[in-house]
Amino acid sequence: MTRSSLPSTAERVTERVALAVRSGLASLPKRLPPWLFYDHAGSRLFDQITELPEYYLTRTERAILADHAGAMIAQAAQGSWLRIAELGAGSADKTRLLLAAAIARQGTVAYEPVDVSPSALDAARERIVREIPGVRVAQLVMDYTHELDLEPTNTGERRLVLYIGSSIGNFDPVEAARLLERVRAGLCPGDSLLLGVDLVKEESILLAAYNDAAGVTAAFNLNLLDRLNRELGADFNSDAFVHRAVWNRAESRIEMHLVSRILQRVRFARLHWEVNFAAGETIHTENSYKYRPGQAEELLTAAGFTPAATWTDPQHWFAICLGRIE
Repeated sequence: MTRSSLPSTAERVTERVALAVRSGLASLPKRLPPWLFYDHAGSRLFDQITELPEYYLTRTERAILADHAGAMIAQAAQGSWLRIAELGAGSADKTRLLLAAAIARQGTVAYEPVDVSPSALDAARERIVREIPGVRVAQLVMDYTHELDLEPTNTGERRLVLYIGSSIGNFDPVEAARLLERVRAGLCPGDSLLLGVDLVKEESILLAAYNDAAGVTAAFNLNLLDRLNRELGADFNSDAFVHRAVWNRAESRIEMHLVSRILQRVRFARLHWEVNFAAGETIHTENSYKYRPGQAEELLTAAGFTPAATWTDPQHWFAICLGRIE
């Protein structure tokens, strides 16, 4: 469960939401894309999730960055001046550790956060400029899953692209490979990618992270229906659905679903459309793939990167891999 890309304007939001809903709820089994989670209410709930005791991902990755940010920056720079771009930057909370390490190394750093949410980028920029003098922020409103158009680096400069937060886990293996290939196509020899991945672990730990005792993840999942009510005039009754997270061992992924408690019909006033749900029928809302040791490096290699280093926590719950373009 990670931040995913959002459309960039209210008009594009409504159009893209409508297309996603028509396509996803007309399919069998029904599905909706995880970027629908992240309206204002959903983003606030996700921030709460990252602080939950069961949700190990954020604090584990942050600890790895706290311990190794300097080495990561040095490995990526290889003696050159480094600029840093970030895909799906969001609030850029953990990124500050890498920016601070870059400042310690070279005095100043150009930071290019890429996201489709202008408000998130503005908030991140204000915080970074205030807390880390020496960072020059050049934010880019862009859906990196479909396009990545970064300005050319200067002579003698290298670019490090951050794709942390295990966001790659929201994509199936084929989609993940294509995404990294698109990233690779926009970079130059000497540039690199820092990729964060969640690792396979005990099923009980995985399930607890997506079924927290306080019910915040359930509220996060159900808020998707509230969003469709607000934006498309739907009449979902969220009490008629229940959150479910399951571990699909064969596919090595956590799946999140919304399960219809009853036989029901949902109407979308603004689409002049309606959808029937059987009792027990589900809407598949998210996948979160968990990687086995070595799989992230294989993914980087297939996309045209050369794995250069991997850092993990003492429990081997999470890994951050550096891939370089030779």
